[in-house]
Amino acid sequence: MVITFICDVLGEANNGTTIATLNVANSLKAKGHEVRIVCCDPDKAGQEGFYVVPKINFGPFNGYVAHNGVAPASSKRMDIVEQAIDGADVVHFNFTGILSSKTVRLCRKKGIATTASMHTSAENYTNHVFLHHSRFINWIVYKCFWKLLFGKVDAIHFPSQFIHDLTKRIWHFQCDARVISNGIQNSFKKVEVERPDYMKGKIVVAYTARYSREKCHKILLKAMKYSKHSKDILLVLPGAGPSEKKLRRLAKKYCANEPIFGFHPHEEMVKILNCCDIYAHCGLVDIEPISFLEAVSVGLPPVLTDSRISAVSTFAIDKKLNVYHHSSPKDLARHIDYFIEHPEERKANAKLYEGYASRFDFNESMDKMEQFYLDTIAKKKAQQ
Repeated sequence: MVITFICDVLGEANNGTTIATLNVANSLKAKGHEVRIVCCDPDKAGQEGFYVVPKINFGPFNGYVAHNGVAPASSKRMDIVEQAIDGADVVHFNFTGILSSKTVRLCRKKGIATTASMHTSAENYTNHVFLHHSRFINWIVYKCFWKLLFGKVDAIHFPSQFIHDLTKRIWHFQCDARVISNGIQNSFKKVEVERPDYMKGKIVVAYTARYSREKCHKILLKAMKYSKHSKDILLVLPGAGPSEKKLRRLAKKYCANEPIFGFHPHEEMVKILNCCDIYAHCGLVDIEPISFLEAVSVGLPPVLTDSRISAVSTFAIDKKLNVYHHSSPKDLARHIDYFIEHPEERKANAKLYEGYASRFDFNESMDKMEQFYLDTIAKKKAQQ
């Protein structure tokens, strides 16, 4: 099969959408399929399989857009896109943008099978203009998603039942829609790792997420102000993103111990999580909380936000122990303190999640994605 990925936004592999896209692309390559990727990343120019188009010019707002790490592709060079989709069996879209909207219409004219993944929610967009709490505005954005892209493709991929059900209520779609996890690497498991010196004697609380507003690191940092054990807590916050400088300033204000910031490759993350005691997940918006699943896979008890626009609380086994009120740093601190003061209960809670992530096996997810594309191609050919 020849598959073309249209990526209005790709960038560095430091966010869920990009990581999920590249994982599927690399898996398909390994299985012998031809993969083409259209993106606007200048550093990809000249690399095999990449077709690079210009970025949208936002004029005086280019700096702000780049700072937020969401510089999207323009649709000015559709000749490059036509080269990328020429001879393709299926074209897949990972983000709702101008390039995808124009390309999906082109694919329909050419009779090429099309699929799209729901990696971003409306709130991922409205958060940038501080309107993520407006249900009406978010409803309009979801309607725009449908009109621009999802209402035009042959099949839709949803990483979680949560986002499938949410959009089903708004879109009332009838097309092929599959819930397929982005998958958890098998290497995320409990192993014996010696703690580095800076962790020794501390209660280590981890939260893995991109440094951006919607990930709400601020709530966890503020919780340290209210924790009875703040002097004993070390926050480990693996990630990267535009909010890092702000978070470091907040950490100096609220934390007794300076948190550990910085991006880490996959192999290091397994070791880091195995050195931790508790996992906190604070994001306002989450379609599939992969970092939470990785954490419980190595044996960490979780403390999860009850944000209504995050899927993470739907994964909680013990709502009383594992879920805190999203907007309350005090409640987050209370949950963390409870686990610190009740170590046996903390171990028992972590044990509840043993094997929990096995249903999100990475290789199985990649096989399902491959079949998703093959089925869409077959159905399209049968209709022609």
